[in-house]
Amino acid sequence: MKQRLVTTIAKKEIRSITSEKTIILAILLQLFIAMFSSFLMVGLSAMYDPSVYGRVTGVQYGVGFIGNDTILFDLFSREPSFIPYQMDAATALGALKERKLAAVLWTSESPPEAEDPVTVTLYTISNDIQSTVIEVKIKDILLEYEEILRDIRKDRLDFEPIQVSVSRPVAQNSFYEFIYGLLIPMLLFMPAIISAGLVIDLITEEYQQQTLDTLRTSSATLEDIVCGKILACIAIIPVQVILWLILLSINGIRIAALVEILLHVVFASAALILIAATIAVFYRDRTKAQFIFSTAVIIVLLLILAFPSNPINLIVLLAVGVAPLYHWAVMAASIAGCLILIVLVRNMIRRVEYS
Repeated sequence: MKQRLVTTIAKKEIRSITSEKTIILAILLQLFIAMFSSFLMVGLSAMYDPSVYGRVTGVQYGVGFIGNDTILFDLFSREPSFIPYQMDAATALGALKERKLAAVLWTSESPPEAEDPVTVTLYTISNDIQSTVIEVKIKDILLEYEEILRDIRKDRLDFEPIQVSVSRPVAQNSFYEFIYGLLIPMLLFMPAIISAGLVIDLITEEYQQQTLDTLRTSSATLEDIVCGKILACIAIIPVQVILWLILLSINGIRIAALVEILLHVVFASAALILIAATIAVFYRDRTKAQFIFSTAVIIVLLLILAFPSNPINLIVLLAVGVAPLYHWAVMAASIAGCLILIVLVRNMIRRVEYS
């Protein structure tokens, strides 16, 4: 293998990537997410955990009440986010339709101490972000109202409820859980998926467009050509990862151990690219290679995620600054895996070249 030819081919492939519209669009999408992550996190983390909407403060919502349930009305009166109004049904529903009210509650005529069930009907505007906020906030009040009703009606029980002691709940922050547990691994490993798919296209298109024989008329061997393409796909990964990390930091997302994260991502991505290259050289057909690679990635990911010390978990721990020291052993294992895959790729190339 000639290093000069491999480098030349890699530079040529990097320049040609700009013509791959799918790849550029995927990179631009990641760039957009990384640039505006602090803005997007509010909506995305709410999809991950809708209860974050309940923490939206500083806004008061008008709520119409139909019925004579004073307990529930008083609960809403004490909540600073709501301004309750006692109204008749036609007026309340008309005001909701005109968006003069954020919600309408219609309580049954059954008093809290009655034998009949107490029902509460909630009306909100469909397909509206404000309604989502309202529903999350109202849920807490209705749960409190339920506890009050249980306390009022507890004398009607003819048996003693079983007391269940639960452990103290652990405080959680869904916003940071989403950022560090999902967003950062997704952004950092997405370049690996893109580059692995790209290397398959770069190798198989030489066979399908019958340009490989033209390249081999020069002094470059098949090994030089394939290794150049692999090098090009690996080279764009640290550039993207560094850019994502910088943009996330600019958005106020603190990420510790930047160098260690970069090394883990590069070596794990290199292993994925080498697997893709091996499959591409063996099948030499884009459709077959992409299908086999996708299946292989799913199997490999399931096997890796079965271990708690997998690179994805370590990236999360490194990002928050609590990674164990054995992450260096995992990195060494990734490097060893890359070396084994390099030998496998070279053997596959020689087998194809001389077959």
